Amino acid sequence: MNRVLLNRKEAGCKLAEKLNTYFNHPQALVLGLPRGGVPVAYEIAKSLHLPLDVCLVKKLGLPQNPEVAVGAVAEEALLHNYSGDITIIDRNTAQMHGVEEEKIQAIAAQVKAELRWRDNCYRQCRPMIPISGRVVIVVDDGIATGLTMHAAVKVLQQHQPERIIIATTVAAISALQQLKPEVDEIICLLKPRYFNAVSLWYEDFPQITDQEVCDLLSQETQMESVVERNGHLPLQKSEVSGRGISRRAMRSESFREASPLGRNVDTEVGSSIYA
Repeated sequence: MNRVLLNRKEAGCKLAEKLNTYFNHPQALVLGLPRGGVPVAYEIAKSLHLPLDVCLVKKLGLPQNPEVAVGAVAEEALLHNYSGDITIIDRNTAQMHGVEEEKIQAIAAQVKAELRWRDNCYRQCRPMIPISGRVVIVVDDGIATGLTMHAAVKVLQQHQPERIIIATTVAAISALQQLKPEVDEIICLLKPRYFNAVSLWYEDFPQITDQEVCDLLSQETQMESVVERNGHLPLQKSEVSGRGISRRAMRSESFREASPLGRNVDTEVGSSIYA
């Protein structure tokens, strides 16, 4: 696959095709990297009937050019354990741009505060889905340096998942080579020989807001509330599109008994094809 993708929605749908081995997998979950990775992760989770959450991680950008990364931070706020964090620094890039250690630490402190704010904003005191022993599909809309994804993987490894799978639309080959030893599998749609910016590989690549992330995450929670209150999903929602239906609800016994969609959730799935 060499063409530019239409948008993050198309990217998520195409990645879901590559990951169809995990359709309705009882131990799998999808984690999006905010903010741009969450719309991609949402499409994967929706297509595969898997739970969706976020992995709280953010790059450390240069003061004069925030798009150039000198590191990344993944907070233990990810699991509501504020005892530590994972901070990865690219010393070579920092030195090349004349950024001193003191400045890097100041930037990191600001990013950590922002991640704590995002934890409260995105989850609104809801606990994160447990990671231990599960198949974790961690998703971003593109990988340039690999620093952000590396930080995410490091913090996930501390909680002993069964497998870690990276799923991304486009990535620099050098970044993929660095990440490969750290995970069990990498699914990447585009691996350009000459990589510039992630945005160049999408026709439509708008900035994603925190509110958009919250809206995507809340759709699953809202549908779970309907299931808990009524014992089943509204029939018209499941029959028309299934959009926003909780993947955890789909696997519940009450959902299977109450909804035609629930009774058909375990239909045969095609084989997975990996890029």
